[in-house]
Amino acid sequence: MTMSNIPAELKYSNDHEWCRVEGEFAYVGITDFAQSELGDIVFVDIQSEGESLAAGDIFGTIEAVKTVSDAFTPVSGEVVEVNPAIDADPALVNKDPYGEGWMVKIKMSAPEEVDALLTAEQYAEFIAK
Repeated sequence: MTMSNIPAELKYSNDHEWCRVEGEFAYVGITDFAQSELGDIVFVDIQSEGESLAAGDIFGTIEAVKTVSDAFTPVSGEVVEVNPAIDADPALVNKDPYGEGWMVKIKMSAPEEVDALLTAEQYAEFIAK
């Protein structure tokens, strides 16, 4: 597993979500490792826009050809936006999990929670086990 599949500027959860902080907002998606484990993603169902969620809560589900997986928010806050592009093309999550395949934008209520997430190095060790 190369570090290029785990961008150093992001933070990671044990549930295989990534988090990119921009001011008071966190963009969240699933990792390259997670999308490769799931296989071809055919549908992303996120009904949590406008809801306030705690870290670890489910914000949506990801449907692949052979399985359905929950997606968990790594930080607490309000889901202020769901990526419209993945509604039209769920395969973006496979093609560009850290870019166009982001899932939700959260207005963080406890930004310090980001500090508890894994660094790229820690996540790489976590998935190597």
